[in-house]
Amino acid sequence: MKNELKLALVQSPIIWEQPELNRDYFSSKIATLKNAVDVIVLPEMFTTGFTMSPENLDAKQGGITVAWMQEKAKELNAAIVGSIVYSERGLHFNRLFFVTPKAEVHHYDKRHTFTLAGENEKYQAGNKHLIVDYKGFKINLMICYDLRFPVWSRNTTDYDILVYVANWPKPRVEAWDTLLKARAIENMSYCIGVNRIGMDEKGLEYVGHSAIYDSLGQQLIFSEKEEVLSVNIDKDHLLEVRKKLKFLQDRDKFQLLGVKD
Repeated sequence: MKNELKLALVQSPIIWEQPELNRDYFSSKIATLKNAVDVIVLPEMFTTGFTMSPENLDAKQGGITVAWMQEKAKELNAAIVGSIVYSERGLHFNRLFFVTPKAEVHHYDKRHTFTLAGENEKYQAGNKHLIVDYKGFKINLMICYDLRFPVWSRNTTDYDILVYVANWPKPRVEAWDTLLKARAIENMSYCIGVNRIGMDEKGLEYVGHSAIYDSLGQQLIFSEKEEVLSVNIDKDHLLEVRKKLKFLQDRDKFQLLGVKD
């Protein structure tokens, strides 16, 4: 039996600042999955769009969405990944959750808040990586703007998969494509990017380009339309490449300041 992980990437529009409607929408999207999968990946801020007005949202919505993720993970027997606006103690976070079918909840707060949009003024930046061991794969989880910072994603822990959930707009989508491929090659890992499509309330257009690249930079899947993409990734292939091309053995050693890993 192959050492594989079955993935579903949900590329979709997002209804502006309407968590309940978005939960219903994503429920309908993942209900269309015809085959069993191991991990379902949703975009960044999948219940609101990339809002810079977290004060407009009921703080209880974060917990409601996490409970929804737990319910769907159990129902589909698959881990669910995505980031949402999460508020606690009067502070706001762009927080990614990795929720397992056993209701285990792991989270990551976006390290690099997007200063161009003022995200740094509204949301607290994280200072800790999240690498989850799941079904034999080590998965490093990140959010959108983190993609531009290779030091933060550098593979110092021999992870197998690097995941970025995003709201990455059309004018800079070439950078998205290029950097996803670069992160895969330099880290000798699978690199997954899940982006949204459609227009948001600020007039920004999103064209998807959700994709998966293998450790040699080969594109395994790509889309520009609304759909749920399914693909299996092979750990044995990854290990064979790393055994043949021992580039990670020559990586630089360094320590990041201000990080609590």
